Amino acid sequence: MKILLLAVGKTDDRYLRTAVDDYVARAAHYLPLEVRELPDIRDVRHLTHDQQRQLEGEQLLRQLQPGDYVVLLDEAGRTYTSAAFAQWLQQRMNTVPRRLVFIIGGPYGFSPAVYDAAHARLSLSPMTFSHQMVRLIFTEQLYRALTILHNQPYHHG
Repeated sequence: MKILLLAVGKTDDRYLRTAVDDYVARAAHYLPLEVRELPDIRDVRHLTHDQQRQLEGEQLLRQLQPGDYVVLLDEAGRTYTSAAFAQWLQQRMNTVPRRLVFIIGGPYGFSPAVYDAAHARLSLSPMTFSHQMVRLIFTEQLYRALTILHNQPYHHG
């Protein structure tokens, strides 16, 4: 199984990019992991939030393949402890034949079509984070889950 993290927009802050890249490299020791950033929609000042969500959604949906298990990183999603997320991940690793795709949407969330394509929704916290910070928090938690599953000392909880 491969994990793909899709995100709308680029990570501009160098320190966040460096940290995300570090956790992606660490996680790659356990399984294939790719982070794919999709370009921001241009000229958004002429678009409603719904139109922007729809255009971002079309971009996201074009990245999906048949057989993908799609998980939205969404504030209304289910929350897990790190250990429970590791167990959830293990279950997906045992049952998802191709790719486990996590998606970070744009600033106004997901289009209805993206919600319809999703198999699950995951919340990293009841707090709101910038989309760039979500990439760091998620990649760290993914790495942590993988170390838990492999009985590595990174997680001491």
